[in-house]
Amino acid sequence: MISDVPTSIWLIGCGNMAGAMLSRWVESGVVDPATVTVVDPGQPRLPGGVRHVASLPDEAAPEAVMIGVKPQMLDDIAGALAPRIKGVKLLLSILAGVEVASLARRFEAEAIVRVMPNLPVALGHGAVGLYGADPQSEAGHAASALMAPLGTVEWIDEEGLFDAVTALSGSGPGFVYRFIDALAAAGAALGLPADQALRLATATVEGSAMMAANADETPATLADRVASKGGSTREGLNVLDRDDALQRLLVATLTAARDRNVELAAAAR
Repeated sequence: MISDVPTSIWLIGCGNMAGAMLSRWVESGVVDPATVTVVDPGQPRLPGGVRHVASLPDEAAPEAVMIGVKPQMLDDIAGALAPRIKGVKLLLSILAGVEVASLARRFEAEAIVRVMPNLPVALGHGAVGLYGADPQSEAGHAASALMAPLGTVEWIDEEGLFDAVTALSGSGPGFVYRFIDALAAAGAALGLPADQALRLATATVEGSAMMAANADETPATLADRVASKGGSTREGLNVLDRDDALQRLLVATLTAARDRNVELAAAAR
């Protein structure tokens, strides 16, 4: 156990993302399952030892609360939740597009931290963006300690950039999966059996990402190292690089995701 981790936690809603985080917390040993209460009217799949209740328990508020419902459900839960957690030491929110000020208007907490994880946190290889409390404060240390087992953790300096983080790393796995699917489909179009092409594409992306994560060079430099002059890789890169086609496509993709987050934030104010 890490000393900075809260000794009692409520999870309000436990869908795919909150469930992935909880599973990794328990698996890594950073959180004792006996200290966690999941408040969810459904039947979420939970690690052994985690308490599950359908409605708020009739007891004192915990040290930390994480809100994991859909953003549009915030006002549905705020009325009952706010008085029960008044003065909570740390309020965490994984609600896309919901700003700290919007949360502060609904809940009285000593510290609020927005959290943007992605699904690979379930494997301990996710990306987590944080914004809110001072990273060097007690609450900041607690948030960092909780997120550390999930993967790469980055504190964001400006809340205005949080929508970009959501678009890049929060939504990013979806875009990467599309790329893997397209890479496999392209291999199949060249004659490979579809299932074999998918296995090769998945392994190629996995291995390349691991190399990029452990390299001192940038991905652009690594790409040039693979692509010898006049070789087959260079010919393929020429297609991707022509008129900055790939970069322009991804800028448009992230911009669309970011703008949707802005719309969600406006709706939650």
